[in-house]
Amino acid sequence: MRFGIVILPQDPWALARKKWVGAEALGFDHAWTYDHLSWRSLADQPWHATIPTLTAAAVVTERIRLGTFVSSPNFRHPVPFAKELATLDDIAGGRLLLGVGSGGTGFDAFVLGQPEFTPRQRHERFSEFVGDLDVLLRHEEPGGAGISFTGEWATAVNARMVGAPRQSPRLPFVIAANGPKGLRLAVRHGAGWVTTGADGVSGEDWWASVARLASRLDETAHAEGRDPATIDRYLNLDSGGSYSLASVAAFEDAVGRADALGFTDVISHWPRGDGIYAGSEAVLDQLPASMRRLRG
Repeated sequence: MRFGIVILPQDPWALARKKWVGAEALGFDHAWTYDHLSWRSLADQPWHATIPTLTAAAVVTERIRLGTFVSSPNFRHPVPFAKELATLDDIAGGRLLLGVGSGGTGFDAFVLGQPEFTPRQRHERFSEFVGDLDVLLRHEEPGGAGISFTGEWATAVNARMVGAPRQSPRLPFVIAANGPKGLRLAVRHGAGWVTTGADGVSGEDWWASVARLASRLDETAHAEGRDPATIDRYLNLDSGGSYSLASVAAFEDAVGRADALGFTDVISHWPRGDGIYAGSEAVLDQLPASMRRLRG
């Protein structure tokens, strides 16, 4: 089992820096931040940009992997975004993970004046976005004419990248998906798959939904001719109506249940002072011993 922590991009860097450095010191394997322009109940609070935040985090850490949780085509074009990711991965020394999803239907979906897309359109855009990033992040051939593609949602004409990828053949994709089409995309392009379980359910019903999704991933992988064991599985522990860092006991229980369902990685959220993910940072101080015991 590997352990991740989400640090929301809300604090001034003088405070945020301590959290990113602290995540590494506590022994987390990966640390993430949300890739949104604003987010749900926190829309009226400070919310910093994702790539600069992760770049700063890369400079002050050495070991911990860093990731977007999760990026989407809601407000990103694959060409400039791929260049930002490649540069960030170089600065991070090849520690970047790209969490990527289809994009929600909230603020990010309309802030640039977009129409409301159907679920089918959102998936088609997502599929194209992932495919474009896959090509771009492998970089162009030396001496070539750049990378070009024409799609329904994005076009590139002789796009130039930043040299050889820091990770081979490109940085890993961790694809967020719950539906059949999204799971196929995760199997085809993902080093990992991440889920938040079913929406609108909690408690035992949520855990049952997670179990069903894990089984569907297995089925999809077999249907696509891929060994399910080659796909890392990430579970957001804070999506089922409870907060995993409410106590050490709550954390250990959630991790144990995720492990029993075959997840390789779990992700919690850094405790906030109030509101969503409210908790005590004192719990974090007790996690290193728990994580050592639970790694297996």
